[in-house]
Amino acid sequence: MDEFRERIRNKKRIVVKIGSSSLTHKETGDMDYIRMEKLVRELSNIRNQGKEVILVTSGAIAAGKNAVNLNNIRVDSQAESLAVKQACAAVGQARLMMTYQKLFAEYNQVAAQILMTKNTIVDNLNRYNAHNTFSELLKMGVIPVVNENDTVATYEIEIGDNDTLSAIVAALVEADLLILLSDIDGLYTDDPRTNPDARFIERVEELTEDLMEMGKATTGSSMGTGGMNTKLMAAQIATNSNADMVIANSRDIGVLHRILAGKNEGTLFVAHKNENFDLPLFVKGLHMK
Repeated sequence: MDEFRERIRNKKRIVVKIGSSSLTHKETGDMDYIRMEKLVRELSNIRNQGKEVILVTSGAIAAGKNAVNLNNIRVDSQAESLAVKQACAAVGQARLMMTYQKLFAEYNQVAAQILMTKNTIVDNLNRYNAHNTFSELLKMGVIPVVNENDTVATYEIEIGDNDTLSAIVAALVEADLLILLSDIDGLYTDDPRTNPDARFIERVEELTEDLMEMGKATTGSSMGTGGMNTKLMAAQIATNSNADMVIANSRDIGVLHRILAGKNEGTLFVAHKNENFDLPLFVKGLHMK
């Protein structure tokens, strides 16, 4: 076991992010309860080891669309308008949280909901209060379940994707590990779906400009919002804030305990604290060209 993977075993405060495509059935867009149940069991087990854990979850809009039978509406239709998305998020977030509450209760864990926008971080008082809320919840042994507040977020105040949101949460709570569960195994030298010669990268010790450029391709999922570009941006936020980050495939949720046991799973981005990294300033600049 290499020293970087060995260090993961001692991580105490862990943020785990899971995307929409990992939580829903491709055929119907409905929630994949078996996958959710396995995720909750893994997180509860991490909690039982005395570690603190925060879940950043997608799935509100997908759950809402399914609940009000909008799954098969075309992309260019009214269903993609902001108001409809926000209405679906309002329905779906309640359903999503209800499911998580029930599943966590099965394992004697208490879950709490936190919904965020850019303003949560950019505004000093909001950020201070959010930090205190997270700290208190973790002290109580509660598992915070975080999502973007899609019901009120507009382009100006949205974070935009949960890869970035999870890294922002990791920075805010001073987590020492961020795990992104996605529909890909990790970082490759090129898109493995189109290039059979693409090489898997096990560890990234420095985020070079070349790497950041390489990430500007999209994932194969129509359900999620984050491609490799957003994952590399997340790595930038996390590693600058002194958190290691791992991208791993959510095909097998058991990958979580293997990562925490120091096994060689996914791509590991090594933390290197940057004293000049300003989280509010970074978040304020999101979407600005």
